[in-house]
Amino acid sequence: MREFTDTELLFELEPVVAGELDRHLKVAKEWFPHEYIPWSRGRDYDGVFGGEAWADTHSAIPEEARVSLVVNLLTEDNLPSYHHEIATTFGRDAAWGTWVHRWTAEEGRHGVAIRDYLTVTRAVDPVALERARMVHMGEGFANSYEGVLHSLAYVSFQELATRVSHRNTGKVSLDPDCERLLSRIAADENLHMLFYRNLLGAAFELAPSQTMRAVTDVVTTFQMPGAGIEGFTRKAMTIANAGIYDLRLHLDDVLLPVLRQWSVFDLTGLSPEGEKAREELSEFLGRLEVSATRFTDRRDSRRARLAATATSPE
Repeated sequence: MREFTDTELLFELEPVVAGELDRHLKVAKEWFPHEYIPWSRGRDYDGVFGGEAWADTHSAIPEEARVSLVVNLLTEDNLPSYHHEIATTFGRDAAWGTWVHRWTAEEGRHGVAIRDYLTVTRAVDPVALERARMVHMGEGFANSYEGVLHSLAYVSFQELATRVSHRNTGKVSLDPDCERLLSRIAADENLHMLFYRNLLGAAFELAPSQTMRAVTDVVTTFQMPGAGIEGFTRKAMTIANAGIYDLRLHLDDVLLPVLRQWSVFDLTGLSPEGEKAREELSEFLGRLEVSATRFTDRRDSRRARLAATATSPE
């Protein structure tokens, strides 16, 4: 069973890219970030306009939602690096190039809208946010995976993970304005996921064993693109404890739905290398199930103890 080079994969998959691009353009809805920002809630900050300095009491948004909003925004801020990575991998020509630029344009709205919301509503410290942006963007982003198939596998899962994170952050914020905005952004992320997921589905038909290896490599080493944010581990734990994005959601709402769509455990005709990759994937998912269950059990027990303490008589 032959293996395809990246050049061959780009050529063979280009008709699929063109078809998926046409489908995307038909279903994607035009929207405008400024329409999702409650501008009337804004007022001048200290500085050149002599307004009021930010204070923690200015927003009623829960701390865990604020942490997630900042992580999501800083992740979106690295768009120039993401564009560089996918343009380098997929190219700037024909349907591939058209998609790369369209994706970048759509993603660009997300950072603009979230920053406007946070600034106008005083949800987070704007000085700390800007300093964090400078540090994070100064680090840049480099794709951890080489090659077309690995890159497609990564973004198939990452776009869905981002969608889940945005939607759940909106719910936890307890702010209808925030939830409306993040739901709109999540809708974009879902369409992006569909594009990449369908494209990799075509890759499975073209090179099943080679694609299986790529999927297994990505699933077993997956990290969100914001993993380089300063203090990410602590922030990720806050987000997980709030139920915004945790191992259970990663497994049940991201990995398994996409893997089922590709029918990875029903594929036939795999080479010995492809079968080995599938076995590795199955074993990893089993271990992840154990870890996810252990995490949620511990979190539920901790919440129960806190609730009991809060309701117990003094």
